[in-house]
Amino acid sequence: MAADKRTAIWLSHSSTSDFLKCPRCYYLKNVYKDPKTGKKIKLVAPSLSLGQAVHEVLEGLSTLRAEDRFKEPVFDRYDLAWKKISGKMGGFFDEDNEQFYKLRGREMLTRVVKNPGPLKNLAIKVKTDSSFGLLYYFLSEEDNVILCGKVDWLEYLPETDSVCILDFKTGKHFEDPDSLQLPIYHLLVKNTQQRVVSKACYWYLESSDTQEEKVLPNIDESKTLVLKLAKDIKLARTLEKFHCDGCEYCQPYEDILSGKAEKVEADGRYDYYAEAASNLPDAFESEIL
Repeated sequence: MAADKRTAIWLSHSSTSDFLKCPRCYYLKNVYKDPKTGKKIKLVAPSLSLGQAVHEVLEGLSTLRAEDRFKEPVFDRYDLAWKKISGKMGGFFDEDNEQFYKLRGREMLTRVVKNPGPLKNLAIKVKTDSSFGLLYYFLSEEDNVILCGKVDWLEYLPETDSVCILDFKTGKHFEDPDSLQLPIYHLLVKNTQQRVVSKACYWYLESSDTQEEKVLPNIDESKTLVLKLAKDIKLARTLEKFHCDGCEYCQPYEDILSGKAEKVEADGRYDYYAEAASNLPDAFESEIL
């Protein structure tokens, strides 16, 4: 099959994680379209909304000059970002629950303001080449597979003329050591940006003032690993086989199909649904950005 962006399978860290956790979850989140509206479905939840608001504020700082990033209160930006996900649009069904999550986000941003670390240094504006603000490139033109994603921050390291990938973690869970996030991010930055990647760090904003440096995965091994998974996903899509006997990962999306979740918004691509946080499985917290 010839390489074609319109017909290619687009894979990201999020979608590959979905497939590894549960093929049915992958299908419902990334393939299925409501036959009535022709749109994909998206579940909004407090943990995801919190991550979205905090990331919007922090990623926005990278577009400013280093000396200007904290001249204006970040909390003004945060309040504006929060308005977009307030109420049921963010999965909040009561005011106390919403304020609890909003306070968590303010505490994370307070930590950053007091301990800016790499955010006070030079940064590379991530160059995206799609209408969705994504980095992407053809992982395999032969297989018509595109790897895509967003990178939170690229710190510029002038002493080596290289970059450090910095990923903000706003959840309570630590990234699985076997996660494909770093392999995928390393591939994306190497194949879409000019400078060499010499370092990568996670910043767990809820629990740490400093960043946790990670070992950069071997780029060739990463490509082999991700491409093998891409082919597995392509085969499942071709055969339309996404089996699951029912698990905590796909259940919230099954609830949408069975009418248990409430439709709260729609745009040109998605119908957005929410259900009370008390009905969501504990595993859903792991989906936080």
